[in-house]
Amino acid sequence: MEEVEDLFHDKVTQDDIFVLGCSTSEIAGGRIGKASRPEFGMLLVKALVEKTKKLNLFLAVQGCEHINRSLVIERKAAIKYDLEIVSVIPALHAGGGAAVAAYQLFEDPVMVEFVSASAGIDIGETHIGMHIKHVQIPVRFEKNQLGFARVNGLSSRPKLIGGERAQYSH
Repeated sequence: MEEVEDLFHDKVTQDDIFVLGCSTSEIAGGRIGKASRPEFGMLLVKALVEKTKKLNLFLAVQGCEHINRSLVIERKAAIKYDLEIVSVIPALHAGGGAAVAAYQLFEDPVMVEFVSASAGIDIGETHIGMHIKHVQIPVRFEKNQLGFARVNGLSSRPKLIGGERAQYSH
């Protein structure tokens, strides 16, 4: 977890949304959506809740395709970012182990259809890109395996608007 914090430290700011997409099936060596392991989801989400709270970030946990990749997020984040709350509760085979864990662990969980997050982690090819701001930047981990699942990260930066005479802050 320290590597995650180090890699994302300068890519997020207070109150940003940080997305977790996670296939506990892939971690266990199964095929995505076919061998869910709720205990893996609980361990991961618990650790990320602690880290994101420490960094003053809002954690959003993406559910699987059976709930249209909607996300579990704290109600106060949904209100702050004017996110539309949807009517679904994640279940093991319609949401996945990580989303179920988030729904159980969050203080006041709600489900939203979309977010525009600054960064996130994808464990097991869950494809979180639809929930990350443009322009997306890959974040590479030295240890890019968790169990049998591949781990990738995404961050974002503001778009560079203008032409050859434009000046940028970075």
